[in-house]
Amino acid sequence: MKRFISLLAIVFGWTCAACAATPAPLTTLRAIHALTNAEASQKLPVDFEATVVYSRGYENLLFVQDGDLAIFVRPPIPAKLVPGDRVQVRGATQASFRPIVIGDSVTLLRHDAPPKPVPATFDELIRARHDAMLITVHAVIHAADPVLSTSAPVFSTRLQMLTEGGHIEVNLDCDDENAIKNLLDAEVEVTGVAAGKFDDKMQQTGVVLYVSSLADLTILNRATANPWSLPVTPMDQVLAVYHVNDLTPRVRVHGTITYYQPSAAIVLQDGAKSLWIATHTREPLQIGDQAYATGFPDAHDRMLTLTDSEIQDSHILAPITPQLATWQQLAFWSNNQPDGHLYDLVSIEGQVVTAVREASQDEYVLVSDGRLFTAVYRHPHATSMLPPMKQIPPGSRIRVTGICMIVDANTINPGEEAPFNILLRSFDDIAVVAGPSLFNVRNLTIAVGLLLLVVVLIGARGWAIEHRVRRQTASLALIEQRRSHILEDINGVRPLAEIIEEITELVSFKLQGARCWCQIADGAQLGNCPPKPEGLRVVRTEIPAHNGPALGALFVAFDPLAKPPTGESEALSMAVALTALAIETRRVYSDLLHRSEFDLLTDIHNRFSLDKYLDMQIAEARQKAGIFGLIYIDLDKFKQINDIYGHQIGDMYLQEVALRMKHQLRGVDMLARLGGDEFAVLLPQVRNRARVEEIAHRLEHCFDEPFVIEDHLLQGSASVGIAFYPKDGLTKDDLLSAADTAMYAVKNAKREVR
Repeated sequence: MKRFISLLAIVFGWTCAACAATPAPLTTLRAIHALTNAEASQKLPVDFEATVVYSRGYENLLFVQDGDLAIFVRPPIPAKLVPGDRVQVRGATQASFRPIVIGDSVTLLRHDAPPKPVPATFDELIRARHDAMLITVHAVIHAADPVLSTSAPVFSTRLQMLTEGGHIEVNLDCDDENAIKNLLDAEVEVTGVAAGKFDDKMQQTGVVLYVSSLADLTILNRATANPWSLPVTPMDQVLAVYHVNDLTPRVRVHGTITYYQPSAAIVLQDGAKSLWIATHTREPLQIGDQAYATGFPDAHDRMLTLTDSEIQDSHILAPITPQLATWQQLAFWSNNQPDGHLYDLVSIEGQVVTAVREASQDEYVLVSDGRLFTAVYRHPHATSMLPPMKQIPPGSRIRVTGICMIVDANTINPGEEAPFNILLRSFDDIAVVAGPSLFNVRNLTIAVGLLLLVVVLIGARGWAIEHRVRRQTASLALIEQRRSHILEDINGVRPLAEIIEEITELVSFKLQGARCWCQIADGAQLGNCPPKPEGLRVVRTEIPAHNGPALGALFVAFDPLAKPPTGESEALSMAVALTALAIETRRVYSDLLHRSEFDLLTDIHNRFSLDKYLDMQIAEARQKAGIFGLIYIDLDKFKQINDIYGHQIGDMYLQEVALRMKHQLRGVDMLARLGGDEFAVLLPQVRNRARVEEIAHRLEHCFDEPFVIEDHLLQGSASVGIAFYPKDGLTKDDLLSAADTAMYAVKNAKREVR
């Protein structure tokens, strides 16, 4: 019998091997918790039962618990579950802060009582000892704000709480503003699921509680005084009540120095981990040395730091090799891919767009993979003489090496991109990879000039040949005179249509009165076209472009019975060259002029154009003792539109906003986009400040009607501030600052009303 079984095993061994290749599902939370992240990343199958402790269906958030173990589950579709539901979860494991489950199915079995919450302290929560479990914590509410979900039109509430030990954030599924508006400074006991905030390397930077309802928040003691009835404190005395009892112990870390700015900060890197260390030391430290730092840990907005630190340089050289990265690798921020690059020493290549020296730093704006970022060199403190800024021609491709820094912590949204800068240590961190491309505006201008020179030379040579052959007849002298006049007009301001008609007249003169006309590629027909050219001999000559499709065609109509005139081919060649030069020169000039003064997205004036006209308006007002107005507009909650609907809808919203505001202005007024969601209006002809305020009100009220963009109904608004010359300022900067300050006062007033 044993021999028969062995024979079957040999015959069907391939089947057994195939079965062994697919591991059996993990059927308990304890088995899943026992996995390492490396094991969980192999997507092991799971099939287990557990009890729901928190569910937010529209965001696919699900926490389940079984006994003293809990885990985060990502359901495949939105699930309507409530705490206490007993569910069966099938899916696969995934690496994260700790192993999580990506669900293939979540099946409701029955409803039981939720697990009993476990009392927890801040120290336990910040160490993730109750991760994903139902806990109870004692805290005081510092802030309570309604939040519109980015996944669905559902309101929830975000509470900022202070516990004995530190700050935590609470996501409360409650949209009753009346119920939460009186919670400030209340002492409460809150029951919810413990989770964490993380940086892009899956290091915990904070504590979050997910709370299912307002019933899970018990008020122990209400605030002794209504926050809105407190006496007003003068702004210069607010620090008088400041008090912190910080028991955070000092820690010591070790790594290699990758960045150092005396009396400001250093960066230590140890393998894949990096840390920003704030320090007041001015001692000489060597980048590349191993060093120790001792200070106090802190975390804000998903970023870890060490503060009030002292540094000890070991003078042991162990330089870090910068990691070559792409824009997407540096910008992408994910909780489930612990391979971020915040504070890391990296290298990235890009093409230089512009460079500028500021008072505190030098900036190089680069583009990589179609996205912009900035390389920043901060000037050393107390340095009277700065080294010359490294000059790099725009269009050059360079490689910059430095520390990856997030531009604004408020832009961090896990699963999306966060803009970054590269913090340079010295100009040696810039390496030129390639010079500017030959195909740029400067070289195109040179090419047009060379083309003009070639045409002039050809014209001069033709004039010399005809002078020798025809003894400089009067007609040829007139032709050359007219051709020279055309070349001057091409470089002048005469309209293109008039220049082309002048060219066709020159051809007619040279070819003994033959009718000549030009058909431009965009449909315009210029010149002397006969009403019925069918009976004539029509010669068509294409007008080639320097690059791309033909610019059009030149036509000459002759009497079919007459002898072909002398110099027909020469006349047409000359006319085609002049016409091509005229069209391409004007196209290049018009395009360059438009790009320099108009915003490419909204097709209204840009910041450069506003500055230029504002300078002109100030000069005119000073000369004539005139007055004028300036309006500053900032769109409200524009970032939410980008976050909810995406940047494409955001761009279309900006275009609609610009169009709607233009309809509120007079023909003499100038609307400009300053950048992002900021606009300005220059009002050159106003009688008094009341007129400026009237136009400002019209701009505010043009947002009353919602915007309909690709089946989305967007309710927009804007904050508007005004400045009046000369009362609010005599210079451009003073006027812009006054209008900007007035706008922010309006915006802050709106926030206080909300």
